[in-house]
Formats: sequence, C-alpha cells, structure tokens
Amino acid sequence: MTAKTQTASAAGGLDLERLKTACSSCSLRELCLPVGLSNADLARMDDLVLVRRNLMRGDHLFRAGDSFQSLYAVRSGFFKTKLLLEDGREQVTGFQMAGELIGLDGIGTERHTCDAVALEDSEVCVIPFSRLEQLSREVAPLQQHFHKVMSREIVREHGVMMLLGSMRAEERVAAFLLNLAQRLATRGYSPSEFNLRMTREELGSYLGLKLETVSRVFSRFQEDGLIVVQSKYIQIANPQGLRGLVGREAC
Repeated sequence: MTAKTQTASAAGGLDLERLKTACSSCSLRELCLPVGLSNADLARMDDLVLVRRNLMRGDHLFRAGDSFQSLYAVRSGFFKTKLLLEDGREQVTGFQMAGELIGLDGIGTERHTCDAVALEDSEVCVIPFSRLEQLSREVAPLQQHFHKVMSREIVREHGVMMLLGSMRAEERVAAFLLNLAQRLATRGYSPSEFNLRMTREELGSYLGLKLETVSRVFSRFQEDGLIVVQSKYIQIANPQGLRGLVGREAC
C-alpha cells in the first residue's frame, strides 16, 4: 500500500485501495463469481483475494513444473498458455482474457503443466487454492461455480481437439474469431471490432496451422468481405458468413 493510501485509510477508517479492488465492487464480479452470493459471502471472498500481481508484456505468471499454489483471475490484460515440445517448438494451448481463470492445469498433479505468459501489461487476482477449497465447502454456490468453471475448461479442450482434428483451415480461423467475438461481447466490448493480442504465429500454433496459412486465410476472408484486417485490427464485417463457414454457432 502506498503512503498516500495509508494516510487516507488512517484518516477516514477506509482503505480506498482495498475498496477499489475488492471482489464485491469489481466490475468483473459477474464473470468471476457465481450469482446469488450474500453480502457476507462476498465479504469472505474479499478476504480470500488479498494479493494482486501486475505483469508486463512477456512476463511469466508461472512456468511448467512450478508448484501449484493458487488460481489466478485475470483482472485486466491478456494471456497465453503454452507447452514447450521436445523439439523446442512452442505449442500454444489457450488464450485468456479479463474475467477468466488461469492455473486450473495444476490442480491434479499439484504442479503446473504449462507456461502462462502475459501478451500485454496485465493484472491478476491471486486466489490461494487451499483457502478456496475450504471456503467452497462452506459456501455451496461457490463450489458449484468452480465445478462449472472446470467443466467449461474440459469442454474447451474438446472443442480445440475438434478444431485440430476435423476442420479445414478456414473453419478453424472462422470459429476462433467468432468465439473471441462472443467472449468480448460478454465483457461489454464490441464483438465486431477488436485488436488481436496474439501474433499470427501464436494463433497458428493454437489452431494447428502454419503462419503462412493463417495469413492466407485472413487475406481470403478480407477478399470475400467477411472481415477487414489492418495489422492486428480486425473488423468482422459479415458474422453470418463466418458462421456459414463453420456450419454451426461458435461455442
């Protein structure tokens, strides 16, 4: 806490920094927390999330092999998770944004199985897992919520496997853009105009495509009037057309 904040707290009996970052007053609470928590339960969550971490672009939140101690709720910024293959190549396994959890990979073995890297300056709330488990046993909605979170992670992994195993390059890129647009819309951002935080190479790694294939698909989509591309800026000009490529609603 800064000296200025300490002075304000001592003078007014109110920790302004604490109030600013508390779960109960966070703008992302509906994404991170289950609905229906009582004020008392929210106060207990505030006591659970006592630490935040700020990361610069390129910083590691954790690395494969690190001891699993906490889950991390992304408060702002964007992350990628990745594995290092035996031949030295990087395999991107996911992209995480504000309101999403990182670190679930470590629950089973008590060690992280992948690296988590900030793609831009970011901030996370640190949630000690042992304390979360204890609180979840006492607050039923919280336990149910994290079961749903873990279930969604399993569904996401199955979706990625389907992308890699059964879809053409155009379908993979279209499905990714639609999914990203949906996630942004959930957070109150425009679903039709956004900047990609990842490079074309990182996107290709995630989708199982070569860099030149990703670039070629983007160019084709632009020629067909489906999207407008300017470096990392993407405008989805024809979402129905993208859905038609995928053959179903992106999930």
